[in-house]
Amino acid sequence: MALTVKQVEHAKPGDRLGDGNGLWLFVAASGTKSWIFRFTSPVSKKAREMGLGPAADVKLAEARDAAQDARKLVLAGKDPIDERNAQRAAVRVEAAKSVTFKAYAEQYIGGKEAGWKNDKHRQQWRNSLRDYAHPHIGDMAIADVDTEAVLKVLRPIWTGKKETARRVRGRIEAILNAAKVEGLRAGENPALWRGHLDQVGLAKRRKSDVKHHPALPYTEMPKFWKSLAADTSDAAKMLRWIILTACRFNEAYEMDAATEIKGNLWTVPAIRMKAERTHDVPLTPRALAQLPFRPVSDVGLTKCISRHTATKATTHGMRSTFRDWAGDETDASWEVAEAALAHVKGDETEAAYRRGTALAKRRKLMEQWAAYCCGEVGAS
Repeated sequence: MALTVKQVEHAKPGDRLGDGNGLWLFVAASGTKSWIFRFTSPVSKKAREMGLGPAADVKLAEARDAAQDARKLVLAGKDPIDERNAQRAAVRVEAAKSVTFKAYAEQYIGGKEAGWKNDKHRQQWRNSLRDYAHPHIGDMAIADVDTEAVLKVLRPIWTGKKETARRVRGRIEAILNAAKVEGLRAGENPALWRGHLDQVGLAKRRKSDVKHHPALPYTEMPKFWKSLAADTSDAAKMLRWIILTACRFNEAYEMDAATEIKGNLWTVPAIRMKAERTHDVPLTPRALAQLPFRPVSDVGLTKCISRHTATKATTHGMRSTFRDWAGDETDASWEVAEAALAHVKGDETEAAYRRGTALAKRRKLMEQWAAYCCGEVGAS
């Protein structure tokens, strides 16, 4: 039997009153009255309930009209809930066409920068997008940025500025991910590396193209460290940090110690890692003793190295120094030494990561390394 306006007005908490043809009035315990359309989806063949709005806003006649429209969709073989969701998504996408990549990127950075205590990190985000992304995609609607657009950003800098290109790609990916969460985009992220951009011509360098960084022989490290330990400059502190953690320059340069270091563990965010996965670095007391330090450029670190040794060596080469020492002077397994450098090569190293990143073993290795650098007996 069809409902009357008076029955709707006097319905009590807990009531479920049917109007016929799938239209129901549900009254919550709080007294809130809502219109519901019950139907069997012609797509999934499952029973579903579609909300048609609160009775305070939708009158009985309006609810019947809405239910009738939904019934027509069911008869046409369509699920009315799916159709409504698709319409809403289309409206959001249409609205997103007025939001440019540049405007959304600024909004994204603005929302994140309060948590970035490193001013250089904040500046690098804006500058890298300004110089490399915005000239190509800055004026594009955030919803329209596709793989072709991302490649226009990356291809001009991929060979000559590989590290910059890697960071820009990661930043674009993060921005597009956030836009999707806010309903401004749909589909897969066109800036995704694994299984996507790595398949379309942005290949890794051939071994013949790789230039190795001059490295300090590990046998010279104790002598070098003795001189470096007396240097109180920020460059020396940062260099000692890099040596004791075996990290890359950018991982230390952009570090936000306040948020990334908890106790004796440094967690480097995936966006700064070459392998694009979070990396946990066990910290020895000597490493922690280098904090805090003001970030210094790679050129500044190179000058610092030259002040303490006549051997030609680079900041990045210190990683090779550590790796040679670990291989020649310790019983650490290959995968543990590689994991300490955040290298992800082959099934064995990946398996080590899956087993908890071999953190306990890496901590022991880094303690041995710190002792060796300082020339202590029993370092190996």
